[in-house]
Amino acid sequence: MPQPTADLYDEFGEELQSVWTQFRSFGGVADFSGPVRTVRCFEDNALLKEVVSTPGDGAVLVIDGGGSLERALMGDQIALLAAQNGWAGVVINGAIRDQVAISRIELGVKALGTNPRKSTKERTGEVDVEVEFSGVRFRPGATLYSDLDGILVER
Repeated sequence: MPQPTADLYDEFGEELQSVWTQFRSFGGVADFSGPVRTVRCFEDNALLKEVVSTPGDGAVLVIDGGGSLERALMGDQIALLAAQNGWAGVVINGAIRDQVAISRIELGVKALGTNPRKSTKERTGEVDVEVEFSGVRFRPGATLYSDLDGILVER
């Protein structure tokens, strides 16, 4: 089990950024960490599906969906694909669907909420760019730590 985020913050303080948004935990794994990879997309998950179809090597995919809850960016099929390809977890600034099925998948999943409405499939967005939300900059390669207390990211 990774070191709790509260203990990490006590040890490293302002060397870590703390995500202030109260993300909900949906995955079968509550505690996860790894190097950040990013996708910026808005209500369109085609690019995100392509990324999780590649080897994750223990990385955490941070998805900046602009905070939209109008469409789900990830469902159980994409979550299962991420788990099968070795991703440690995903943090979604947006919604998921299939929350019961996702809770049974060995993957850390944090998101703002749920919506059964599926995303578009136009392949819009960007991969491995710096994204910013909840007062935190997510740089590809920085380490992210997540547990039930919250999310910390290296500066």
